[in-house]
Amino acid sequence: MYIKRKLEKTILRYLKNPEILAVVGPRQSGKTTLLKKIQINLKNSIFISFEDIDNLALFQHDIKRFAEKFLHHKYIFIDEFQYAKQGGKGLKFLFDTYPNCKIIISGSSAIDLTIKAIKFLVGRVFVFNLYGLDFEEYLSFRDPALLKIYASNKKHLNLKNLKTTNTEIDDNINRRLMHLAENFIIWGGYPQVAIVKSKEEKNVVLKNIYNTYFLRDIKDTLGLIDDYKLSKLIEALAIQIGQLVNYHELGQISGYDYLTLKKYLNILDKTFICQAIRPFFSNRRKEIAKNPKIYFFDTGLRNLIVQNFSPLKIRGDKGQLYENFIFTQLIKQDLAVNYWRDKKQSESDFVIKQGQELLPIESKGVVNKSRFPKSLANFIKQYHPANAIILSDSALPDVKLEKTLVHFLPRWII
Repeated sequence: MYIKRKLEKTILRYLKNPEILAVVGPRQSGKTTLLKKIQINLKNSIFISFEDIDNLALFQHDIKRFAEKFLHHKYIFIDEFQYAKQGGKGLKFLFDTYPNCKIIISGSSAIDLTIKAIKFLVGRVFVFNLYGLDFEEYLSFRDPALLKIYASNKKHLNLKNLKTTNTEIDDNINRRLMHLAENFIIWGGYPQVAIVKSKEEKNVVLKNIYNTYFLRDIKDTLGLIDDYKLSKLIEALAIQIGQLVNYHELGQISGYDYLTLKKYLNILDKTFICQAIRPFFSNRRKEIAKNPKIYFFDTGLRNLIVQNFSPLKIRGDKGQLYENFIFTQLIKQDLAVNYWRDKKQSESDFVIKQGQELLPIESKGVVNKSRFPKSLANFIKQYHPANAIILSDSALPDVKLEKTLVHFLPRWII
């Protein structure tokens, strides 16, 4: 079953450009399905996978024969490109020698880590991230009728331009969308997880994704042998989502020294497991600008790691999961995300910066407009943003604080 992805429209638009297109993202995020969907509707095209060792060997050891065999097509799709060692050199040759061919590749890890192609392909490649489903894509599969209502409300929120307008949301609609959002948070956005119906099947799919990650990305592609230590590190990070990274504590749990720990945190980012977000600051004397916070790219995978798929209403980590959901929704919109914290412990969960404009975003369990969050008020007093957002279970009318318009919105709309 194919769940339509937003990236499909972008890829189709960029097919007219001469540059190589690279689609990277987590394993099982739908890259192969997406590329096959595009390829099957293109005339004079071919789909190749480097899981086929014959194709891979030909590319690595006899690039000219590889070109003779495949580059008489207009469109060449190469899946699982991360298996090609020094793949960037081969791509450069093909791009420079066959200018009338359009090459589209996919890889399961960030391009600068596993295919090491950037230094060869400067000016020759556009890189696109395909994460798991975002909430809108999930709705398109689960409830197309509700998707239309979601989209009509979502249009009021433009995070790219940091603009938002107030919108009235029916209580019944809000409850239905919150219910689906909570289910999405529990099981995450991997397409295959969304498609299977039973909780047992979802658990099995997530477990297979996690095991395959260690087998393929960690052992085969990266050649790392101390996967037990890495597993302990991932478990510790899964428990601490949304908290400041404590390098000393993580080192004790995993057995890594400081430099090795930072190396592996970078690997976890590049292989789409979890990401460290840095603090936003303009004044080092007043604001903490050291340790990052960690969030997972997929909340379902995180819940598998901590072995907890219970409903959110009975969970102690509900607030952390809501924060992580907001993080994933923001990065899936290609937004640069930071958090803010000063030395008085005032903290805003997320800060988005576009040019000179700032947008603080807070996640709150219960909101009371008569008791405005002190941390957000402190940020507003210091930075005077045009808009601020408080996300909770429901929508409330906007409030003006100084010159900042504060929007009270339901979490699912982000």
